[in-house]
Amino acid sequence: MSTSPLAVQATDLTKIYGEREAQVLALRSVTLGFESARFTSIMGPSGSGKSTLLNLLAGLDDPSGGTVHLGGREITNLSDEQLTLWRRDHVGFVFQAYNLLPMFTAEQNILLPLDLAGSKADPGWWSTVVDTLALRDRLGHRPAEMSGGQQQRVALARAVITRPDVIFADEPTGNLDTRTGLEVLSFLRRCVRELGQTIVMVTHDPAAAAHSERVVLLADGQVAGEILHPTRESVLMALDRLTTVGV
Repeated sequence: MSTSPLAVQATDLTKIYGEREAQVLALRSVTLGFESARFTSIMGPSGSGKSTLLNLLAGLDDPSGGTVHLGGREITNLSDEQLTLWRRDHVGFVFQAYNLLPMFTAEQNILLPLDLAGSKADPGWWSTVVDTLALRDRLGHRPAEMSGGQQQRVALARAVITRPDVIFADEPTGNLDTRTGLEVLSFLRRCVRELGQTIVMVTHDPAAAAHSERVVLLADGQVAGEILHPTRESVLMALDRLTTVGV
């Protein structure tokens, strides 16, 4: 059994949206651990609670019940200010909708977390990030002047530039062509292997999930199993079982 420390721990995590007849139970007492320096994918049918779980783990949303420990500290009892500072120092997040500031250039968007922390980018790491994600010739462009794939790469660069302990990524290859998507996934693996970072990625793509070391399966807001050392084929088979049998 693995004895690696946990970078993120969810215990009895529950999320309810709405009230009374309109109430929706998005997550049902989910208990999960994510080991440090590992790449984990979260998969499941639409509406299974994947993005909800990711947002709760990253401290972007408040649970209705249960706790989240991130970097050895419980974050569900922190004030908004404490949580903002903790995320700034420990978390990178790649949003599915990019969340880039429209008035900023690509370079300014990437450097924003460092600017907020009063820090400077390490020149070597800056070059590695910009060149790996093929953004060198787009640094002076604003989001409206870039394609969706380019904006996604800027969002990823912004998430990793501070070298956070944990990178949460919501469909990071969803708007990328096959070649660029493979480069992004290889880059994420490099972050794990060389920097000891922890990656937690939501994806619908079995081929993307196969780049991770572990796949957590969700269905109806509950953990429905996991796959270690996944392949595209093993992921496809597991997803097929979820959709035909259920939890």
